[in-house]
Amino acid sequence: MAKRILLLFFLTIVSFSNVSWDLPVIEPINPITVRNSDNSIKLYKLLNDKDLRFEVFEKALNGYNKLLADNKIQNLKFLTVIDLSLSANRNRFFLIDLKSIKIIHKSKVAHGRNSGGEFAKYFSNKVGSYQSSIGFYKTAETYKGKHGLSLRLDGLESSNNNARKRAIVIHSADYVSDFFIKKNGRLGRSLGCPSLPKDGFSDIIKYIKNGSVLFIYYPEKNYLKNSLLANN
Repeated sequence: MAKRILLLFFLTIVSFSNVSWDLPVIEPINPITVRNSDNSIKLYKLLNDKDLRFEVFEKALNGYNKLLADNKIQNLKFLTVIDLSLSANRNRFFLIDLKSIKIIHKSKVAHGRNSGGEFAKYFSNKVGSYQSSIGFYKTAETYKGKHGLSLRLDGLESSNNNARKRAIVIHSADYVSDFFIKKNGRLGRSLGCPSLPKDGFSDIIKYIKNGSVLFIYYPEKNYLKNSLLANN
């Protein structure tokens, strides 16, 4: 009797092994997912910071989504936005944590000395122009230079693809400070780099280095018309 039961059990296992099961494939959940334009308003409201304007955030998100879809981002968690349409005396550098949907840092940021005074107006991708370049970048490696810890940038568009040749990097500087503004009436300017205050600088670089997205915005008509990343 025991042998018959064992044989029946064996035959049952064999028969089930030949059955084709259409079970759902469970994919691992990634906290960073492509955010379509329908969600941009909801995400903006969650950020809850009017210093970052919606139209700037939306374009930054458009580019992030496209780069993400093309597997061109290594550091998925952070999106950095610089709004050069604002006064240099205001906070216009925004570091967004896309996992928690929060702006975890904002500060002042310098533009190139030939881009303008308090307000940036002129932009260039040419070596030696000492102007800022707008568009999407991807962060790269860090190094120690004349400004100390610095972060190299790779331009992803025709408006900024000479970033490496121009040595456009993120570094800290004494002239990016409230003290400098009080003394001179405006923030200091760089040779084209998006220079940041020294306070908290190393933490910012630690977050955004090695393949995160940086978007430098200005409402320049030709750029907004031709950019494949900024537009839907």
